[in-house]
Amino acid sequence: MSDIIRLLPDNIANQIAAGEVVQRPASVVKELLENSVDAGSTSVQLIVKDAGKQLVQVIDNGKGMSDSDARLCFERHATSKIRTAEDLFAIKTFGFRGEAMASIASVAQVEMKTKQADSELGTLIRIEGSSIIVHEQTANPIGTSISVKNLFYNIPARRNFLKSNSVEMRHIMDEFVRVALAHPEVAFSFYHNDLELFNLPEEILSKRAVSILGGSYREQLIPCKEDTDFVSISGYIGKPESARRTRGDQFFFVNNRFIKSNYLHHAVMHAFEELIPTDSFPFYILFIEIDPAHIDVNVHPTKTEIKFDDEKTVYAIIKACVKRSLGTHNIMPSLDFDYNVNVSGFTGLGQSDHSGNESFKSFATKSFSAPSSIERSNQSNWERMYSGLENNREETYQESIKMVSAINGSGDAKQLNKELLYTENTSTFQLHQKYIVTQVKSGVMLVDQQAAHERILFEKYIGMLQNKFGSSQQFLFPQTLELSAADFAMVVEMEDDIRKLGFVFNVFSNTTIVVNGVPSDVKGGSEKDLFEGLIEQFKQNRTDLKIDRQENLARSLAKRSAIRAGNKLSLTEMNSIIDQLFACKTPNFAPDGNLTVVMLDMDKIGRLFM
Repeated sequence: MSDIIRLLPDNIANQIAAGEVVQRPASVVKELLENSVDAGSTSVQLIVKDAGKQLVQVIDNGKGMSDSDARLCFERHATSKIRTAEDLFAIKTFGFRGEAMASIASVAQVEMKTKQADSELGTLIRIEGSSIIVHEQTANPIGTSISVKNLFYNIPARRNFLKSNSVEMRHIMDEFVRVALAHPEVAFSFYHNDLELFNLPEEILSKRAVSILGGSYREQLIPCKEDTDFVSISGYIGKPESARRTRGDQFFFVNNRFIKSNYLHHAVMHAFEELIPTDSFPFYILFIEIDPAHIDVNVHPTKTEIKFDDEKTVYAIIKACVKRSLGTHNIMPSLDFDYNVNVSGFTGLGQSDHSGNESFKSFATKSFSAPSSIERSNQSNWERMYSGLENNREETYQESIKMVSAINGSGDAKQLNKELLYTENTSTFQLHQKYIVTQVKSGVMLVDQQAAHERILFEKYIGMLQNKFGSSQQFLFPQTLELSAADFAMVVEMEDDIRKLGFVFNVFSNTTIVVNGVPSDVKGGSEKDLFEGLIEQFKQNRTDLKIDRQENLARSLAKRSAIRAGNKLSLTEMNSIIDQLFACKTPNFAPDGNLTVVMLDMDKIGRLFM
């Protein structure tokens, strides 16, 4: 029987390795930028075309490579940073395994020009699919320029799996931001399709963060620093009011290498506990300096995950560091142990206004004495009544659905019949400024005012996007809005759809827009917050939901512009909401699937009293 096990050819082995190392154009950007930083560059330029599918080029002024090193760097496992196995536990650079350049060259057309300071001529190498096409000397400046063209040109199946340009650009932007934040001492520039997106000079970390993430963070940065024998923490956290509903502005760097760690993220979240809403995420850029012997960076192909030999200690130090920074800057509430919370309210009042007033003291003693047995009995009766209602909550929900279905004569309850349910009358009122309650022929109808308004607005905005028309109200004084580069690129990409919703804006600079108008039905005074909220909600929906862009925009704007619980409504406004809700295609559900209407028929109400 013949042998069946064979060694793979180098080009196939490199393509298999590329499947782990080079997943998309952003992977190429990451590897090339990190190589430039490792080369001691003080200036790095990134040029991208067609979201990296056509071209990814990185030009640096680093130390360059000799002719033999330039040729050898495209071989698998060729590295200048590892000599023995022990070196793996003393790594302070980015690249070290020697897989990146070989993997990239196996799935793209690569051109490299490099020159050292003490060499008269540099080296030019062109490679296609791991095959060297050109290897010659050339004149070029000190440093290295690498162009990666037509990624996955020789693997069409892999190229077909690439996402749209907007998605791929978002990943490229993420990689660029991570490297640029980790090295504020290096100047970076970034061009996409000949448009300059970033031009970052050498600067301190706080200025680099503001330059990348937007001017809105200028007043939100809180310094964070802690030095111990085991680990050192430094960087910035954001004030609680800057917390957002979406992830993205959270950065951990271990020895200047960006990492992802849900465990360490939990330490920061725990420090912010009760200062931000439970579904929000604080901003932070935290640098962790630790002896490389205590970590293992060689656990993931992309090197974004590492292992600590004592992760619990790192967790505790990060949590304590963040808490102390919040307390130092008077963000964390403090306790006054000289303040008697039990009697201070009466003591202060009595001393200031009623000192010596015996009648007031007698009144206070009687009014706040322990409740009598009758009062305690009444209290327990009230508690039992509310307990019964609470137990019936799920039953009420399910029966409401059944009743709506029965009234409509269908089992899916997709359409409410206004004529059967609702007759406009003055008995309509607002319950706790959250629900609209009105009498109907069969009983009582409760409407969640926010959910109902979201449904109304959602269907209106979907119509605008489909009909390519949206009415606007113009500003007397335009408002300037500064965005992060990623958000700005997203807005420019969706410009046509945003204008269909009624927004009027112009591009002012690479990260700034001027808003001249908003949809006509938006109340004045919150135009800037509305535009920012639209972007933030869109990003949150994009993370949580699998819906198309137009539906996401309609949902996002409806969510951000709908009336909130706590808004007092007039009788006319309440009746208008009910009228508009019944005119919707799907009136009994909000865009997120929550009910807008709950029905209580007379039989159900009667059973509550039995």
